[in-house]
Amino acid sequence: MAVDSNASLDAPTQTASGVTGKLWRWSWNEIRHGQLWPVSIALTLIIACIFALTALTERMEQVVVKQGKTALTADSVFTSNNPLPGALLASVETHKLTNAQRVQFQTMAFSDNGMKLISVKAVTNNYPLQGTLRLSDGNNDFSHVEPGQLWLDERLFSQLDVKIGDAVTVGDADYTISGKVLEEPGLSFNPFRQMPAAYIDINDVAKTGAVQTGSRVRYDLFLNGDDNVLKQVQDAVELTPSDRWRSENSASRTNDVFSRTQQYLSLTVAIVIIMAATTLVLTCQHYVSTRVRTIAMLKSLGASRGWLTRWLMMQIAILLVSSMVFGFGLGWLLEYLLRIPLVDLLPNPLPSFGVRPFLFALGTSVVIAIPALGIPLLGLIKVSAVNVLQASDAPLVEKRSLWLLLFPLVPLVALYWNNHLVWMVLGGMLVLFVILALVSLLVTKSLSRLPLSTSFQLALSRINRSAWNTGVQFGALALSLMLLAVLWLVRTDLLSDWQRTIPSDAPNAFSLNIASYEKDQYLKTLDDNHIERSAAYPIIRGRLSKINHVDAKQYTDGAQGTDALSRELNFTWDDKIPDYNQVVSGNWTHSGGVSVESEVARELKINVGDTLDFVINSQTVQATVNTIRDVEWRDMKPNFYFIFTPDVLKHIPATWLVSFRLESKDDALVNQLSRQHPTVSLLDIRSMGAKIQSLLTQIVWSITVLAAVGVIAGLMLIFTLLRLSLSQRQQEVQLYRTLGASRKRVTRTIWAEYGLMALIAGLVASLGAESVVAGIMHYGFDLTPTLHLGLWVLLPLITFCTLFVVVNSLIKKLLKPINKAFI
Repeated sequence: MAVDSNASLDAPTQTASGVTGKLWRWSWNEIRHGQLWPVSIALTLIIACIFALTALTERMEQVVVKQGKTALTADSVFTSNNPLPGALLASVETHKLTNAQRVQFQTMAFSDNGMKLISVKAVTNNYPLQGTLRLSDGNNDFSHVEPGQLWLDERLFSQLDVKIGDAVTVGDADYTISGKVLEEPGLSFNPFRQMPAAYIDINDVAKTGAVQTGSRVRYDLFLNGDDNVLKQVQDAVELTPSDRWRSENSASRTNDVFSRTQQYLSLTVAIVIIMAATTLVLTCQHYVSTRVRTIAMLKSLGASRGWLTRWLMMQIAILLVSSMVFGFGLGWLLEYLLRIPLVDLLPNPLPSFGVRPFLFALGTSVVIAIPALGIPLLGLIKVSAVNVLQASDAPLVEKRSLWLLLFPLVPLVALYWNNHLVWMVLGGMLVLFVILALVSLLVTKSLSRLPLSTSFQLALSRINRSAWNTGVQFGALALSLMLLAVLWLVRTDLLSDWQRTIPSDAPNAFSLNIASYEKDQYLKTLDDNHIERSAAYPIIRGRLSKINHVDAKQYTDGAQGTDALSRELNFTWDDKIPDYNQVVSGNWTHSGGVSVESEVARELKINVGDTLDFVINSQTVQATVNTIRDVEWRDMKPNFYFIFTPDVLKHIPATWLVSFRLESKDDALVNQLSRQHPTVSLLDIRSMGAKIQSLLTQIVWSITVLAAVGVIAGLMLIFTLLRLSLSQRQQEVQLYRTLGASRKRVTRTIWAEYGLMALIAGLVASLGAESVVAGIMHYGFDLTPTLHLGLWVLLPLITFCTLFVVVNSLIKKLLKPINKAFI
C-alpha cells in the first residue's frame, strides 16, 4: 500500500477536506495496487448475473404466461354443461370485464352431395379474446364470425363435397358457406370430443333447432381482466359438478410445463445468487487475511479506529459504485447475448422487463455485500498493532458482528417462503456440506494407507495435516460442483419430460366413429399405404355409477382433480392392456374385469378387487377391478380411464378408434379416406402439434440458456476456490524451494494434491447431486428420478480442467524461492 510520508495519520490534526482527499487517494491506491480487485470483480459479476437472469426471467415469465393465456384464449374461462348462470353474467357486467361466449354442440350438416355429424361452435363477434381465429373466403382473411355466416373446417369440404358459396343445412338452419377455418385458437385437444368444426354466430343457435332439453351442449364464458377482479367473480359463483374454472394455472398437461418453467427460473436465480455470493465471501476473506499486517502497521503509526473505519468505508463505497456501473452495463450486455439464440422464437416486440431487475440486482448485491464485507472488515479494524511483530492465530470474525447475516436471510425468507424447491436446495446444502466434507476426509484417510508414489504420499500428508481446513475445502468444492450439477441435471430431466408432451414420432391423426362393418377395410387402407398406426379400439360411452355398491356421486367431493364422475367417459375392451400402459398393481384377467387408470383410482380410492358398476346406453354392467395402471396421456396414443375384458361389453354395439402418423406426402390419402368413409371422423392434428412443439422449443431454449449461465457462475466459484487454496500454499511452496526441493518434485506434489482433491470432490459431488436431484424431481416436480451415469465422469473432468487453468496461471509464481519472491 502507498502511504504519504508527509501526512499524519491522526485525523484531528488535518482539515476535513484534506483528510477526505487523502483518504480518497489512499482508497484508490489500495483498490488499484492491493487485493481488493477480486472483491470488485466478484461484486460486479453478482450484479451482472442477477440483473441479466432476472431481466431474462421477467421477459420469459411474461412470454410463458402470455402463451398460456393465448392457448386458453383468455385470462380465465368458465365452462359448464348448463347455460351460463345469471348471477355470473351479472357479476361480469358489474365488474365490467371483457368477455366472449361460445356454445358448442353436435348436429348434422347436410349438403346436396352428402351429410356429416359436425361440432358446431357458436361464438360471439369478439371471440377469441386471446389467440388467433383465421377464416378465409378464398380472397381475404377474417378473424371474427358475423350473424348469418357459416365457416367450415377444411375437411368438411371434401366430406360434404361442397365449395365456398354452396348451400349447407346445419340442423334446421340453411346457410351459404362463407369460407374455410384456417386456424383455431387454443392448444387443448381431446380426440374423443373433437370432430370437424363449423363456426356460426351465437345468435344463430336457436334457428338450428339443435339445442333442446337434454342435448349435450358445452357453454364457455371467456374473461379478460385483472387477476384480483377475476378472483372476486370466481368466488361469487357456486360451482356444480358440471362447472369448472380454467386459467393458465389450471392443472392440465400443457400447463404443467408453464408452472415447472417458472419453478425452474426461480431455482436458477437462487442457485446463481448463492454461488456468486460464496465467491464474494471467499475473495473478501482472502483480502482481509492479506491486510492484517497492513492494518497493524497503520495502527502502530498512530491511525485511529475512526480513521481506519472511514478509509475502509470509502473503499467499500468506491467498490459499490464502480461495481454497479460496470455490473449493470455488463448485465445489460449479458441479457442481450442470452437472447441471441432466442431471436427467432421470442415474440417481437419483446415485453419490457421494467425496473424490477435493476432494483432486485441492486438490493440483492447490497444485502449480500453487507455481511460478506462487513463481518470480516469489522474484525480487521480490531486487529492489534502487536500483529506487526507477531501474527495472531485468533479468528478475525467476532460473534457480535454475526447479526449482519440477517440482511440477506430476512429477504431470502420473504422472497422464497412458498418456493419449496429453493428451500429443498438450501436445506440440502447445509446438510450436504457437512456430509460431503466428512466423506471426502474419510476417502483421503483411506487412501493414505495405500502404497502410493512419493508425490501422492506427500500430497495426502498435506491434505490430512489439517482436518478442519481440508474438510472446509472439500465441502466447499464438492458443494460447488454439486450445485452446478443440480442446475444442469434438473434442466436435463425437465426437458426429457417435456419432450414427451408431444414426442417427435407421436401419432398426429385419429379416426373415430369407424363402424364395425368398415373397420377391416379402413385398417387395410392404412396398412397398404404403409402408415404406422396403433391397434384399433372399440369405443362405448358410459358413466361410472357405483363403487362397491355405493353411489359414485358420494365420491365427487374427494375427486377435485378428475372429471370421471361429472361426464360420460369413453370405455373400451381388449384381451390385454396396451403395451404403453404400465401396470401399478394387480394382474390382468380374461373375464369379468376392468383396469383403472391410476389417477382416477387414487382420487376415488379404488383398489384391486373392488366392484364397479357402469351405466351404458341405459344398461348396467358390473366388473371387478383387476389392475391399476399408469397412463401417459401426452404420448397421443389411444388411452382410457377404464379398459374392460371383452366379455363385459361385447354385447353392446360400439364404433372403433385408431391413431396413426401422417407425413406431408400423405395428404392425398387423407382426402381419399374422407371420400371413401364419409361417416368416419378423421382428425388431423398436425397444425396443433406444430404449435405445441414451437412453444416447447422456445421454453427449451430459455431453460438451456439459463442453465448455462448457472454453470458459468458455478465454474467461477470453483475457479475462485481452487485459486484461493493455491494462493494459501504460496509461502509453504516457496519455503520448500528455498530449502532445495526441485521444481519437478514440488510440481508433482501440487498436481497430485489437487488432482486427488478434484477426483474425490467430483465423485462425492456426483453422489450428492444424484440425491438432491432425485428429491427435487420427485417432491418438487412430481416426476420419476433417473440415474445419470455420465455425471460421475463429467464432474471430475470439469474440476480437472478448471484446476489445469488455475495451476498454470499460478505455478510460476508459486515455484519462486522466498529470496526471489519478495524482491
